[in-house]
Amino acid sequence: MQPRIKELFLFLFFIPAIIIYIFILIPDYSEDESDVIADSTAVNQVHENEYRLQVDSLVEFKSVVEKNETLSDILLAHNMDFEQIINIVKAARPVFDFRKIQSDKNYTIYYQSDSIAAVKYFVYEIDPINYVVCDLTDSIEVFKASRDIVTKIRSVSGVIDNSLYMTLSENGISDLLSSKLADVYAWQIDFYAIQKGDFFKVIFEENYVNDNFIGIGKVNAAVFTHRDKPFYAFRYNMNGKDEFFDEIGNSLRKAFLKAPLRFSRISSGYTNKRFHPILKYYRPHRGIDYAAPHGTPVQAVGDGLITDVRWTKQGGRFVKIKHNSVYSSGYMHLSSYAKGITPGKRVQQGQIIGRVGSSGLATGPHLDFRFWKNGELVNYLKQEFPSSHPINKNLIEDFFGYRDSLKSGLDSIKVHFPFDQTSSSEK
Repeated sequence: MQPRIKELFLFLFFIPAIIIYIFILIPDYSEDESDVIADSTAVNQVHENEYRLQVDSLVEFKSVVEKNETLSDILLAHNMDFEQIINIVKAARPVFDFRKIQSDKNYTIYYQSDSIAAVKYFVYEIDPINYVVCDLTDSIEVFKASRDIVTKIRSVSGVIDNSLYMTLSENGISDLLSSKLADVYAWQIDFYAIQKGDFFKVIFEENYVNDNFIGIGKVNAAVFTHRDKPFYAFRYNMNGKDEFFDEIGNSLRKAFLKAPLRFSRISSGYTNKRFHPILKYYRPHRGIDYAAPHGTPVQAVGDGLITDVRWTKQGGRFVKIKHNSVYSSGYMHLSSYAKGITPGKRVQQGQIIGRVGSSGLATGPHLDFRFWKNGELVNYLKQEFPSSHPINKNLIEDFFGYRDSLKSGLDSIKVHFPFDQTSSSEK
């Protein structure tokens, strides 16, 4: 073969071969490289646990603080010495005092799965939401953290047969709601004076952590019908503060609470003629007796100045508060005074001033509550006190729109009466 023809043959043969090798036989390194990167990401990806800690290679140990158990007791059992524990306590001091750990609280330890089993994390749960982390992976780092709270809106209704507490319990509703409602209606309703047939509707928040119910959040709206009169309550933020207002925009907060006890029952009312169980003769009773267990906290019905703290022969331990130039209130038969309750001290509405007792002339524990208007004893339950402050005029239209949306929600809640009603079995 002539040299020129031979060169041409080699050229025509090798060029297609090279092209085939490049595009077909050489591996696609770009694709493999992406696979390697993806695989590397998967290998290095670390999943955070319930405390947002990276503990994939560690062993988890969960337990509960036993009675009289200390941090040293817990950590010594996991191969830690006293010096390490002392260093942890010192490092934690600005964040949490581990001398105050409590029994029945949960804790979790994460340690290495080797023969040393060195502790890398210690987590102590202050409550279902908040916890303290001791990070021992390098130097000691202690910090507080909290779980995410999921809030769900719930609507419920109920009819009073015995008490608000029992009604909620019988309907599978947390009794924490009764306390919330008592706070909302502290100026309108005495919940131990409610009667069979009263009913309520409530829109409120329930808080959950990891799908576990942890408590009642805010009450958004409610209507409580007491003695056939509806009492509306709408939570609204005014001037950066959540308060409750009625349907026309008046604050539910008034100058005076409905009662000096959060939960009580009236055992003897205001009257001009009552037979005294000890003195054995009829005499005026210009106050209201609230039956309550010994030691029940007694709260000031309004802001004011303490003018009298003393023992009286018939009233026992007695406190008197001057609220303004018109009104004063008195609290008798106390078992004890709260700390700092002395003449000349100012108190705030709802502040605890003492506890229910039977001091003086009393057959059993109760509070004898007195109320003066312009120096004359009056029936507290018949006084009409104005709202402390209504919705600001520049916010009234916004409030009405907010109110209407909540009221529509309340109106859609059905109330089923379990006993005979003269009007209807459902409202």
